[in-house]
Amino acid sequence: MMLRLTEEEVQEELLRLDKWVVKDEKWIERKYMFSDYLKGVEFVSEAAKLSEEHNHHPFILIQYKAVIITLSSWNAKGLTKLDFELAKQFDELFIQNEKAIIRK
Repeated sequence: MMLRLTEEEVQEELLRLDKWVVKDEKWIERKYMFSDYLKGVEFVSEAAKLSEEHNHHPFILIQYKAVIITLSSWNAKGLTKLDFELAKQFDELFIQNEKAIIRK
């Protein structure tokens, strides 16, 4: 089991991420915007595969062109390194998707 991060550690980890925010001390959240609904759905499909690989499952909300991802570690009752590692991978996936859209 991963250890819950202190408030200071959470703030340090947030500095390494773009556009993620802390919610209620136990969650981190980011909204991703897409050019259309299906691009967001494709992103969610890929994000779900990453989540399965890590056996770490976020809340994912699709709102038309927006996808909101919320992460926390249930076992630790708060945020762990795994939440931030997965957030970074979601960001990388988003950047890859955006580059693919620009090339088309």
